[in-house]
Amino acid sequence: MIRQAKQTSVMVKQLQLHRYDGDILTVGLFEGTKRVPSEYANLDKAVGGAIRDILRLGDFKGKANETTVLYRTGRVGCRRILMVGLGRKDKIEPAVLRQAAGTAARLADKLGAGRLGLALHTVVPAKIDAETAGRVLAEGAIVGRYKYQDYLSADKESKEVGTVRVSIVEPKAAAVLKLNRGRKTGTILGQGQNRARAVANKPGNEINPPLLGREAKKIARQFGLKCRVFNDRHLVEMGMNAILAVGGGSANKPRLIMLEHKGRKGSAARGKAVTGPDVVVVGKAITFDSGGISLKPSAKMEEMKFDKAGGCAVLGIMTVVAQLKLPLNVVGLIPTAENLPSQTSYRPGDIIRTYSGKTVEVQNTDAEGRMILSDALAYAAKMKPAAIIDMATLTGACVVALGEHNAGLFGNNDALKKKIEKAAEVSGEAVWAMPSGPEYLEQMKSKIADLKNTGDRKAGSCTAAAFLGEFVGDVPWVHIDIAAVADTDREKPWREIGATGFGVRLVVECIRRC
Repeated sequence: MIRQAKQTSVMVKQLQLHRYDGDILTVGLFEGTKRVPSEYANLDKAVGGAIRDILRLGDFKGKANETTVLYRTGRVGCRRILMVGLGRKDKIEPAVLRQAAGTAARLADKLGAGRLGLALHTVVPAKIDAETAGRVLAEGAIVGRYKYQDYLSADKESKEVGTVRVSIVEPKAAAVLKLNRGRKTGTILGQGQNRARAVANKPGNEINPPLLGREAKKIARQFGLKCRVFNDRHLVEMGMNAILAVGGGSANKPRLIMLEHKGRKGSAARGKAVTGPDVVVVGKAITFDSGGISLKPSAKMEEMKFDKAGGCAVLGIMTVVAQLKLPLNVVGLIPTAENLPSQTSYRPGDIIRTYSGKTVEVQNTDAEGRMILSDALAYAAKMKPAAIIDMATLTGACVVALGEHNAGLFGNNDALKKKIEKAAEVSGEAVWAMPSGPEYLEQMKSKIADLKNTGDRKAGSCTAAAFLGEFVGDVPWVHIDIAAVADTDREKPWREIGATGFGVRLVVECIRRC
C-alpha cells in the first residue's frame, strides 16, 4: 500500500488565540524573551501560566526554529501549544516567518495533527505587513509539508496524516483582509514550488524528455496554458542541432517544450510597446545526465536526476503566472534531453551548428546544459521579448563559489539584474551577482569554430554564462545558475531533502515587476 498523498489547505480565522480548537496552535517568540508578550497574555492565562513558566525556567531560548510543545492545561481550546523560536527581533524578516511556518508544519506532521493554527505573526513588528505575513506563512506551511514519498510503502507506525488544515489565527479584524490576500498568493506560490519539486524528484526511469512533454501538456490543460511540444523530427526541421546532439545517445529522443500564458491584449504592457512576449523563461531539463562520452564518476551519479530542475521550475512558474492571472504575456521554454553514452552520442571534437547559426566545438560532452540552452535562448531571442530569464543547474564551479546558500546571477542588463536582486529579497531565494563580460568570453573561443563548449578550470560559471550570452543578441537577459540550490541532501527543520523548487518564487516575483 502506497502512502497517502499530502494535501495542505490554508485559511485565515479571526479568533482569540485561546479559543482556537485545533490540534496545535503555534506561537512565535523572539530570542531572549523573558516575559510573555502582551499578544499572548490571554492565551497564557488560559493555560495556567505555562508559557510564563517555560520562559522563567530558561528551557526555551527563542533561537530560530527552536521548538517546544506544551500540552493542554486550563481553559484552552487546542490540544497542544507549539512554541517556535524566531531568532533575534532586530533580525526579523519574512524568510524567518516562512521557515517558522514550515517548522511548525513538519512537526505537526510528526505528531499526527490534522488541524494546525499559526499565530506566529502576531508578535512580529509592523515592518512586516499583514499581507506579507499571510503570504509567507502559507508558503512555509505548504512547502514545509511537502515530502517525496511516491515510492514508499505506507508506514503503519507513522502518525502523519494525509490532509492538514492550516489556519492563520488573527485576533484583530482589521488585519484579516490583508492576511487573506497574502494567504491566497502564498498558497499559489507554495503549490507551484511543490509542483516543480514533485517533477524534479522523479527518477530518470519515470521522467524522460517525451514523458516530460506529456507532463507539460497535462499541466497546461489543468491551468489554461497553451502548450506545444516539438519532437525530434520538428527539431531537425528547425535546425535545433545542439539539442539534438546532446540527446542523440539516448533512445528517449529530445524535446523542446513551449508553454504560453497570454495575460494581455494588444502590443502594450504597462505603458510600454512590446512586440513579443513580456518575458520568456527558459529552463534546462536534462532528465538524466551521465556526462555522455565524457562519462561522470559513478559516485553520486544518482543525483543527476536533478539536472532537470531548471525546466521543472519553469513548469511551476507558468502554473503560478496562470493562477495569479498576471496581465502579461509570458512564455516558458524547456529544452530537454537525456545525456547518455552510446554509438549515436555526440563526441568530443564534434562541431555543432546551433539554431543561431553559430558553430560550437565540443570539448566535453558533459558541458551539455549550455548546448541545449544555446538553441533555446536563440529561439527565445527570435520572439523579440522584453526580457529573457534562464535557469539551469549549469556548473559545479558555481557550487564551489557560492555553496548552497545563493544562486549565481549573470546577465547583460543591469536593470533586469536589479529586478532579480529585489525579487530575491522579497521571495527569500537568494542570488549573488557575478561577472560574465567579454574577458570571460575569450576563454570560450575556439580556433576551429565560433565557440567551444568549455573553457579552462578558471571561473567556470562565469565563462559558461559568457557562452550563453552569445545566443541572446541584444535582448535584456539574465542567467541564474541554480546548481548549488536546486536540491539538497541536508534536512532542515522547515524543509525536506531532495528538490527545493528554487526559482519559482524568485522568478514569479521578478515577472510581477516587469
